[in-house]
Amino acid sequence: MLEEETRLSQLSVLITKEEIEKRVTELAAEIRGDYLGKNPLLVGVLKGSFVFMSDLIRKLNMPLEIDFVRLSSYGRGKESSGEIRLLNGIKVALKGKHVLLVEDIVDTGFTVSYLLGYLGKKKPSTLKLCALFNKPSRRVIDVPIDYVGFKVPNTFVVGYGLDYTEKFRHLPDLCIVEGPQ
Repeated sequence: MLEEETRLSQLSVLITKEEIEKRVTELAAEIRGDYLGKNPLLVGVLKGSFVFMSDLIRKLNMPLEIDFVRLSSYGRGKESSGEIRLLNGIKVALKGKHVLLVEDIVDTGFTVSYLLGYLGKKKPSTLKLCALFNKPSRRVIDVPIDYVGFKVPNTFVVGYGLDYTEKFRHLPDLCIVEGPQ
């Protein structure tokens, strides 16, 4: 286990905390303009999106509601299992609400596609997706992303809420895991 932690601790910064903060501010301005007077419901995808969503709602500085869903598709590895399990569903009624799904990263599209279907069945007035990181090179299912922070390469990334086996979420930058995979 120590060998694996040592190997995975070889990280290089891909996107700095300053670049992330600037882009989150820009996304908030765009979202605020689109949702003016609408009191949106932001739905965060746990666990990865909590850091991004926290920063985003402070920068939105507008009336809004929040809720969270929790899914599993990765288990404890780096590759998605492809099987999506809803661990904790939405707690509020969505009918007639303006819903913004907040995701840390869109990779294969399996999880987001599942979530958009799940939320759409609850009849929101509008349903949009905001993802801080987009990895289109891994996309298997095409999903519409309304607000995108950064396009990232096909590498395994951690930090700013993203993890590898529950490690590295605390890093303020988005980092590439270097070395043997």
